[in-house]
Amino acid sequence: MNIAVIGTGYVGLVTGTCLAETGNDVICVDIDEAKVKKMKDGIVPIYEPHLDVLFERNIRQGRLSFTTNIEEAVAPAKIVFLALPTPPDEDGSADLSYVLGVAKDLGKIIQDYKVIVDKSTVPVGTAELVHQAIREQTDVAFDVVSNPEFLREGFAVDDFLKPDRVVIGTTSSKAKAIMEELYKPYVRQGNPIIFMDERSAELTKYAANAFLATKITFMNEIANLCEKVGADVDAIRIGIGSDTRIGKRFLFAGIGYGGSCFPKDVQALAKTSEEHAYDFRILRSVMGVNEQQKTIIVPKIRSYFNKDLAGKRIALWGLAFKPDTDDIREAPSLYIIRELLKEGVKIKAYDPEAMENVKSLIGDQIEFASNQYEALEGADALLIATEWSVFRNPDFDKVSSLLNNKVIFDGRNLYDRDLMKSLGYYYSSIGRSVIHPEN
Repeated sequence: MNIAVIGTGYVGLVTGTCLAETGNDVICVDIDEAKVKKMKDGIVPIYEPHLDVLFERNIRQGRLSFTTNIEEAVAPAKIVFLALPTPPDEDGSADLSYVLGVAKDLGKIIQDYKVIVDKSTVPVGTAELVHQAIREQTDVAFDVVSNPEFLREGFAVDDFLKPDRVVIGTTSSKAKAIMEELYKPYVRQGNPIIFMDERSAELTKYAANAFLATKITFMNEIANLCEKVGADVDAIRIGIGSDTRIGKRFLFAGIGYGGSCFPKDVQALAKTSEEHAYDFRILRSVMGVNEQQKTIIVPKIRSYFNKDLAGKRIALWGLAFKPDTDDIREAPSLYIIRELLKEGVKIKAYDPEAMENVKSLIGDQIEFASNQYEALEGADALLIATEWSVFRNPDFDKVSSLLNNKVIFDGRNLYDRDLMKSLGYYYSSIGRSVIHPEN
């Protein structure tokens, strides 16, 4: 099947590459000429595990190509995916200018029937707006389908190739048949392709992300209460996670959620609710708690140093909002860095993938290390902001020898408290009592 994918961000590039992997001919479109040139040269512009292998193979075998010319991509395509950014406006609503702008362009160039697929996360009613924008420019037959993505950064390739479910919103029997044919190779193990109306599909994506964000935030609230009453959030996580009605996932306490999806999707769903005169109170609480949670570790650091942070050196492990990605959008690390810099802290950071992105954002406001141990040299404490696997089992003898003080502030609860106690560390984490070396 001939497919065009417009937009080559995380969603668009993974979508296009994985569609090519099952034998489709895919042309990806982007307006960034430099980016398109890199992709034509076989350079993957984002970090996503396993994407490079599929990317290179499908380019080599002629199924995946790139262009800045939307007409070149759309003309042969049976399906056109819109994988465009929908950033939050100042009022929290999703900005649809990119989506609707491309929709108008499509209306001017399509010459035969196409299925136009909203792959971007978009508010309820967007499929109708896209249909209207295209219809104003053409009399050619087409259908607009909502097909929200459920890709986790760091696992996006696996999530696309072996999805838990595929959600497709359409009331067109013709579009339904085409989309079912497209996705059948990905659900051979029996996972469902779920058809529904367009509005329900659009809301399904927001509901899923908002629920997961709420689950994370609830656990962070429990963690904060644990610190007040002397309980252990890890024990509670195991206790409630064994209940199949609750499940084990998204119950790890930490310094809040970030990334490109949860923050903007929760905000956009709250805004949609407001526009329809409904006060979605849970979402307002989730946003408020998460905003505070991002920097909840800063008072712990301040307290340890008796409120005198000026000139202190902090080693920071982790900059990406989560492991296995270079994405720093809404990363808690950035909020922590901002607060520590205000108090005169000198920061040296290491992240396996995200340092270049942070450098481009904040320049030389902090130092960057070539490896995790270099970041520790002469530091007064270690702060962990991202749970990369490489941080889970470090050489603690080496860590101790490089730090000025055996002090760790762990925003992701990576280490066993008994181990930290046996090694003589001052160890402060989230939702668990502080380990003091003298205790």
